[in-house]
Amino acid sequence: MAQKEAQGVAEKRKGRRGPGSVIGSSTAGCVCALICIYGAPTEIVSRLLKLGFVASFCTKLSDTVSSEIGKAYGKTTYLVTTLKVVPRGSEGAVSLEGTLAGVVAAAVLAFVGCYVNLIKPPEAVVCIIASQIANIGESIIGATLQEKDGFQWLNNDLVNVINISMGSIIAVMIHQLLYRSNF
Repeated sequence: MAQKEAQGVAEKRKGRRGPGSVIGSSTAGCVCALICIYGAPTEIVSRLLKLGFVASFCTKLSDTVSSEIGKAYGKTTYLVTTLKVVPRGSEGAVSLEGTLAGVVAAAVLAFVGCYVNLIKPPEAVVCIIASQIANIGESIIGATLQEKDGFQWLNNDLVNVINISMGSIIAVMIHQLLYRSNF
């Protein structure tokens, strides 16, 4: 933590996660799981909820790994909205190293989802793509809105809820566009 603080990339609260972090990181996945368990009206809806579940955690893992690897090892970080070079740890900043690490993390988790029969291999690819689209969206929100004038309420926990929910929704939308629920 001292190294992160010295580099100016430490999270608020000295990197400690609070209940808001846990809730923000798990809301989309929990909603998908609970509806799937207690009320999915059809097998198709159940499959889409499982896809959303896996995609939510792929998105979260990818976001976390991208952020941590980018802050620690990112050689050059760019603001996603302008592509200008910015200091590591800036809201909305991305690096090649962090992005690649995030893709690998999402891929590993997506294929774990396949291994435990929650999703099929083509759906794993959908989860990986959706997680990256959502993470770009999160970077845009971070660069343009997060904790800016008029948006002080838009903290990291709320941005995580938006990001992870986007990952789930985007995965379902991509699946519907590509496969039209042909399982």
